[in-house]
Amino acid sequence: MGDTADGRGFSELESEIIEKITPDEREIKALEASAKRLEACTKEFVDKENLSVSEIRFVGSYAKGTYLSDPDLDLFLMFSPDIPRKQLEQEGLLVGEKILDGKRLYAEHPYTRGFFEGHEVDMVPCYILEDAKKLKTSVDRTPLHTEYVLSRLGPEDRTHIRLLKKFMKGISVYGAEPDVRGFSGYLCELMIIKYGGFGKAIEAVSDWKEGTVVEIEGRGPDTGAPLTVYDPVDPRRNAASAVHLDTLSRFIVASKAYLEEPSERFFFPVPRTPLPSEELERKTNLDGTGLLTVIFERPDVIEENISAQLWRTQYALAKRLNDFGFGVLRAVHEAGSELRIVFELEQDILSKTFKHTGPPVWVKHSERFLERWKDNENGKPFIEDGKWNIIADRPYICAKDMICEEAAISGIGRELDPVSMKVLNHEETLRDVSPELLTELLDPRLSWEI
Repeated sequence: MGDTADGRGFSELESEIIEKITPDEREIKALEASAKRLEACTKEFVDKENLSVSEIRFVGSYAKGTYLSDPDLDLFLMFSPDIPRKQLEQEGLLVGEKILDGKRLYAEHPYTRGFFEGHEVDMVPCYILEDAKKLKTSVDRTPLHTEYVLSRLGPEDRTHIRLLKKFMKGISVYGAEPDVRGFSGYLCELMIIKYGGFGKAIEAVSDWKEGTVVEIEGRGPDTGAPLTVYDPVDPRRNAASAVHLDTLSRFIVASKAYLEEPSERFFFPVPRTPLPSEELERKTNLDGTGLLTVIFERPDVIEENISAQLWRTQYALAKRLNDFGFGVLRAVHEAGSELRIVFELEQDILSKTFKHTGPPVWVKHSERFLERWKDNENGKPFIEDGKWNIIADRPYICAKDMICEEAAISGIGRELDPVSMKVLNHEETLRDVSPELLTELLDPRLSWEI
């Protein structure tokens, strides 16, 4: 990775990156002032309404001092464990609505998201716990995570964490949300605690593989996940459960590439320039492939649910296309005013017939196969490689027709309405889909290679 240029273990390149990404004193003071005012307003409202909130506490990257520029604020409203769950949710959501003019959101646990003095804020009700074994809600661990990280951070660790976060953002693996399926801020912090610095973490990741297990304070049950990092606050939990195999693979490849040739592009990737429409058409003509786009109306659900359902739908439709012989090569999606999934297919139009292979000639039920196909208009069954075969009509020869008929029974996201679905064939896709999305599909270079 090159010689280090300072006593902190950073190369000259990394020191330059750190200078760019570390919040300056003015930004830090302004953020702290806003956070104090938010905390004071919240406490005032809680006292005025005589609510059962025992403590108000910031958690996450702000509380730990590991944030990059313009962080979100996570304010937890902490209740005694003897408060009923329904009361916790009602009072906690009320505070968020009044202070943030926020919107109620529901993931595993209800919370409120809004803005305070220009900062996005998540206001989350939870129970006060001393031990993660006594969890009552899915978010009760979070304050314990903050306490753990603060107890383990050394003088330079925050700088290493910021650098690792920026690296992860630059290669598009940062974020546990369903659209990224990657590494949370907490997981990033655990990596620095485990390995002792940015460089050592990157070196460790370069040797990772599917099924890697990382222990920090002990080992929990086997998970079978692509990556397992046992949560030191609760070893029963995999802190890397959100990490998809593809995201893990990208991180491994990027780490190896960075060690071989460090570059600012890993931290600040060059925006991909959309290919001209003529070049997009030329690429598909050169490869002999076909394009297909499936468009759904955007449902009124939270962003995390939209992303999860888009991935589910992409996988479901890809499986259907493969099952019917169209051969999915690549696929991308985007969530804008509409939800779009674009597939590159080996073929979008197939031959009218195909060879269907039946049982070996010596098995008893081969007679049923012969009986079924005795009047086949494409010819009698024939023997090949010891099995009966038949030339049969395909149920679909056009990918667009197949998706129009089969999407509703393919296992797509439950919030997506197949009745409102639009399907574009190859020519329509080239004409109507944005060059940015088509370039992402047809030019799959990694971000640091552009």
